[in-house]
Amino acid sequence: MANKIPEPTRSKKERAILIGIEIFGQHSFMTSEESIDELSLLADTAGLEVVGESSQSLSKPHPDTFIGSGKVEEIRLMASEMNADVIVFDNELSPRHQRELEERFKDDVRVIDRTALILDIFAQHANTREGILQVELAQYEYRLPRLTRAWTHLARQAGGGGGRAGSVGGVGLRGPGETQLEVDRREIRKKISNLKIEIEKIRSHRQRYRAQRKRSQIPTVALVGYTNAGKSTLLNSLSNANVFVANQLFATLDPTTRRVRLPEGHFCLITDTVGFIQKLPTQLVAAFRATLEEITEADLLLHIVDIDHPESHAQWESVNATLSELKANNIPVLTVFNKIDKLTNPDIIMEVKATYPDSNSISALKGIGIDSLLLSIERELFFNFIPVAVNIPYQHGNILSLFHDQGKIEEIEHQKDGVVIYGSIPARYLSLYEPFFIMETKGGEKPPKDDEENLISNEIDADEG
Repeated sequence: MANKIPEPTRSKKERAILIGIEIFGQHSFMTSEESIDELSLLADTAGLEVVGESSQSLSKPHPDTFIGSGKVEEIRLMASEMNADVIVFDNELSPRHQRELEERFKDDVRVIDRTALILDIFAQHANTREGILQVELAQYEYRLPRLTRAWTHLARQAGGGGGRAGSVGGVGLRGPGETQLEVDRREIRKKISNLKIEIEKIRSHRQRYRAQRKRSQIPTVALVGYTNAGKSTLLNSLSNANVFVANQLFATLDPTTRRVRLPEGHFCLITDTVGFIQKLPTQLVAAFRATLEEITEADLLLHIVDIDHPESHAQWESVNATLSELKANNIPVLTVFNKIDKLTNPDIIMEVKATYPDSNSISALKGIGIDSLLLSIERELFFNFIPVAVNIPYQHGNILSLFHDQGKIEEIEHQKDGVVIYGSIPARYLSLYEPFFIMETKGGEKPPKDDEENLISNEIDADEG
């Protein structure tokens, strides 16, 4: 009888208890129950096994432990009964709160918050050098103010027997714990500085690449949306990009750009970007600036919404809020409702179309509605012209030349300091011309060219009256 080949050993999943805290007066796009459900998905993506949940409503966080002492004891007992390894808070914990909670739970369990969990997921899913550097920077910036707890046992030994540290020549001698803490802080600050330099090089390279794309006049489209809305699946459907897809939060992290041919023969570049999520850690927004600039520099945004998700509207609002924070809310947006193949009630599509008449409903997985979406993209990029009236200084010859190449000129006047143009431009160029608006004329009305004469005439009439 042949020997049986043993199955590969699998590392045991850490057992986690999730804690959701609702603070009265704090705005959220989701209820506390919905948020803890999402935290459970994040925990699963990070490789944790959720064995328990608990929640509490507070008027304000406890100054020491974030939650009350009674809740701390309740969670400690739950962790002991469930044999938990880690406690995950849905809220972001301050360094002090985290330190105090770890002190209460002793060595039984680790305490992390939502931010640390997301950082861990990003670390697992970063594959390119850019992604790895950005995650590493976010992790170091998160850890720096939390270093104290790692050396409290050494700090207590400093000075020996509770005695006061001596001094030589007026310079205080620090104990070994404090010295090591300062060394660690200095080392992390140095790493942060070096990482920022490396990421800035990547950012500069991206800027040069984007400038080259602008000169080629190939418009760019950025896919944005809540994590797991189907952006990567859509990019694969549009371009055969072969981007990794999984039914997980943050399944893909590193941006992918592909060239796509549109129905009337035009081309565009479509970029898949990192998925958004409510309570997106500020460290990630800062670290991923180079990547997020792909959004702010795009000519068009496709906002992908999971129509089958029970909280699709809350997710839609959360993404819009993040786009506003990124100052990307002046870029044209096409809303795309994905996963219509999962709907059990087809009337939902009609209701969505009535509420969002300019939206597209698709199934990226099944290829439903893709041809119509491509037509919408082409129409928005190449056939949607906005009426404008601009006064372009002569030193901005590139902007003037672009208007001649891509816009429609109705009337042009060469003046002493610049060129006044009445006409229309593709919507994707609107932000370039905003600094030169005489007045925005989306309604198609030209601003009066004799404003000054009218003003003087009105003042004379007023005086005579």
